[in-house]
Amino acid sequence: MGADPRPLRLVDRVPNREVNDLVSRLVPPRRFADVRFDTYVPSPEHPSQAAALAAMQRFAADLVVRERPTGRRLVRRRSDVQTEGAPARYLDGGYGVGKTHLLAALWHAAPEPKAYLTFAELTALIGFVGMDTAVGALGGQRLLCIDEFELDDVANTLMTVTFLRSVIPAVRVVATSNALPDRLGEGRFSADDFRREIAAIAAHFEVVTIDGPDYRRKARVVADALDDATFDRLVAKMPGPTAVDDFDALLVHLRRVHPVRFGALLDGFDAVGVRGIHPIANQGDALLFCALVDELYDAEVRFAAAGCGVGELFPESYRHGGYRKKYGRCESRLAAMLAELGGG
Repeated sequence: MGADPRPLRLVDRVPNREVNDLVSRLVPPRRFADVRFDTYVPSPEHPSQAAALAAMQRFAADLVVRERPTGRRLVRRRSDVQTEGAPARYLDGGYGVGKTHLLAALWHAAPEPKAYLTFAELTALIGFVGMDTAVGALGGQRLLCIDEFELDDVANTLMTVTFLRSVIPAVRVVATSNALPDRLGEGRFSADDFRREIAAIAAHFEVVTIDGPDYRRKARVVADALDDATFDRLVAKMPGPTAVDDFDALLVHLRRVHPVRFGALLDGFDAVGVRGIHPIANQGDALLFCALVDELYDAEVRFAAAGCGVGELFPESYRHGGYRKKYGRCESRLAAMLAELGGG
């Protein structure tokens, strides 16, 4: 039999994943599979980067020391943990300063059991399996790494408070974010009405600040999407399995697939191409697309797009609303992926 002539498309997939399978996937994505502390190169112009590296190395060393020689974790009373300072660390800094590199390096250096996921994946997991099941699955971890911690709405705030209270201090937590803990939710919803809850989240963390420019900023010079002819040429040359989708059809499909399964949606693909990209008028669609872009970027799936440029994808009003940091990260990552494509 010959090869299947039908084109591969993301819209033809509806992945089904159960709790144990979802938890087994909670490891650093392929983009950060090989990073280690010794591959992080601090900028001499920004001393906070070297300080953050040292802080994460100490945190990792502390986790190793707390292991028994047999590999079993030490059993500590709640009071014992509280006298040792904050049980969690919070890497605060702008886009592209190496926060995720340090977070993934910490995960690789830490003893088992451990889990790594983004904040969006955490809230999606809780929403998908329920709070009790999520706490049961993650509460037994030695270390929980949470990338891109952010509070976008009231539900996430209340959910996060409940979850952290359930797992800390038995689980050591390290998170990255673009906003200080006591300023989470600022400008996104009526955060002043939930100041107590936000303070409860902040109380768990000791802040480690990282300064510096976005290393991906150079990619923005190639942030324009491709014309149709160039798109077709590059997609035809993509090595490995490649999915090619229509943008509008893909947005419709993303509404049908729970975000917790977006990673599985990309399983087996080395590249994805999307035709007809245009400004997204519906904010719900925009946020789902941002979540897909995060998965594409982290999994190092090559990405090509035909249509409007990255800077035109989100209306200007989105950049000043409650989800502005999601859109900023999405634009940065889309531009970086197009730069990696390199014009074929």
